[in-house]
Amino acid sequence: MMNREKIIIVILIFGILGAFVGYKIYNKPHIDVAETLADISISANEILSEFAADETRANTKFLDKIVAVKGVISETRIEKEKGIITLKTNDDFGSILCHLSAKSTKKMDKLKVGEIVIVKGICTGYLMDVILVKSEITN
Repeated sequence: MMNREKIIIVILIFGILGAFVGYKIYNKPHIDVAETLADISISANEILSEFAADETRANTKFLDKIVAVKGVISETRIEKEKGIITLKTNDDFGSILCHLSAKSTKKMDKLKVGEIVIVKGICTGYLMDVILVKSEITN
């Protein structure tokens, strides 16, 4: 009987700890990209080249970091009420997709294709294009 009670107590303790950790992770504060300094500043061509050359190394360097990318706008569009800016690169098949915050989406009408812009966002990876989310237009 003693072993069964100990096992039940251990299971309860781990259950309570698991619930606490899950609650803390779920309620983790969101990063305010606009108010946070960029971890890395780079050009659109350079970041795409780094991912194309060695994706694993580039993931280590850029993934989940705030990156300020300077480039030329090749397209602007709105999907699901969120703005997306595409920065062109020297690679015909790859670009930088910047998914804008609600605040920066409101500024999109002032942007023009061909304009040089700096966009700061959180790098989430590379699938032919480098993806930045929660992006802010900084210039």
